[in-house]
Amino acid sequence: MKLSKLVEYAQVSIGQGAPQTAADFSTEGDPFIRAGSLETLTSGGSIDSLEFISKDSAKKNKLKLYPANSVVFAKSGMSATKDRVYKLTRPCYVVSHLAILTPGEITHPDYLRLVIQKYKPSTLIKDSAYPSIKQSAIENFKLPFPPNEDQIRIATILTRAEKLITKRKKSIKALDELLKSTFLEMFGDPVRNEKGWEKKALKFFGQIITGNTPSRNDENNYSSNFIEWIKTDNIVVDKTFLTTATESLSEIGLNKARFVTRGALLVACIAGSVKSIGRVAIADRQVSFNQQINAIQPNEKVDSFFLYWLFKMSKLYIQNHATKGMKKILTKGDFEKIVMILPPLPLQNQFAAIVEKVESLKTKYTQSLTELENLYGSLSQRAFKGELDLSKVPIEKEKQIADLHGEVKETSSMTAEQSASNEPSASKKYSEEELIKIIQSLAGKTFSFDSLMTELEKASFEEPPQYEELKNQIYKMLEGPNPLLTQTLVDIKKESGEVKKEIVLSVNK
Repeated sequence: MKLSKLVEYAQVSIGQGAPQTAADFSTEGDPFIRAGSLETLTSGGSIDSLEFISKDSAKKNKLKLYPANSVVFAKSGMSATKDRVYKLTRPCYVVSHLAILTPGEITHPDYLRLVIQKYKPSTLIKDSAYPSIKQSAIENFKLPFPPNEDQIRIATILTRAEKLITKRKKSIKALDELLKSTFLEMFGDPVRNEKGWEKKALKFFGQIITGNTPSRNDENNYSSNFIEWIKTDNIVVDKTFLTTATESLSEIGLNKARFVTRGALLVACIAGSVKSIGRVAIADRQVSFNQQINAIQPNEKVDSFFLYWLFKMSKLYIQNHATKGMKKILTKGDFEKIVMILPPLPLQNQFAAIVEKVESLKTKYTQSLTELENLYGSLSQRAFKGELDLSKVPIEKEKQIADLHGEVKETSSMTAEQSASNEPSASKKYSEEELIKIIQSLAGKTFSFDSLMTELEKASFEEPPQYEELKNQIYKMLEGPNPLLTQTLVDIKKESGEVKKEIVLSVNK
């Protein structure tokens, strides 16, 4: 595909100034967009600022209002290195650190955002001391610009994929919110302990172990595949299990190291920032680990999933035990003295059964997300090289590209033609009445919460229910003299022969 200078397809502007005082802002008017506004937005999203400027204030501060459908990105400061590109959905005032691209008559705004995102404005940065992109460099930035109708078709395909990715990310996040609300329902706030559970120091939860680093002067301590050597980078926020380590110890190195077995909780206890203290992940395999980590190998009174969520719900409390110096440290001695709630094991096990089911669903969603991201990468690569057959993609000029609903079935090997023929499915508004219809369709059999969630996804609602809302609706259906639902704790036999407790629901006759 032929490359053309950006200035031939869009007017390039730089934002003007900024309001000087808090009094310059208002609760109404038009949004004012800062570089920081871009930091808080999700990928593929549109700008919606909470700061507004009145026309009088804009005139006083000599601000310029830029039209809807303009594309913006940071052109100076550290934000310029982060490749966040967004489209204005309404007229906005823009700070001087941002570049604004106003599409011309032959330029589709969604295509403009997508092609800028693909080819990364940060590649134009020349000065590493203070990242900055010159206006002339933006204007002369060469990009592929096909005819307008093909721009619309490419934007149709890629925006559909973007929306599916965003939806899947929201689903994964919502599962964590579900577990958070379930924990609070069953155990209450673990710091306030309003339910009056027994409290114990962490040393009573299991064996506390601090990691170490075998000498790097002896290369025999390290190998490529004997046992993973975990660092705090492998403890990732909102990932329940440890990620794969980049380094491993040898059998010789393991004899000088410390390790834990499956089910241990690893906690980041040394970091440059207090925000990093208290990050946790479960070991689903035997691992060794470095001295920045304290681990708890739970005893017979503690379930690993309960312990993981106990730490997640108590993170600020944990951080308050760290030293206050430049380097934040939570020593083994201080760590094992931290007092936390310890509810009865059967209740922990009930919670763990719920976590296992949600984690299973989360794994499926994460695999689906990976497939969608791979699909998007493949489609965008081919689209901007002019390698897609766009003949079957409908032109959608006047309306936003419809969101796709229903279960995702795309894989990274999907052809452009298959993607183009995927029409948006019919959707409807979610309501409690619709929920009851779905539940009644399950009469005569037991079902879990996650299978109910799957049924809700299949229903293709315009906006799926918030999990707090859904949880409250389900609880209401379990109460009263004639409840719609009954909740039962049953034994489920796994393929391994192990018997697990699981909460299931059934419709009352």
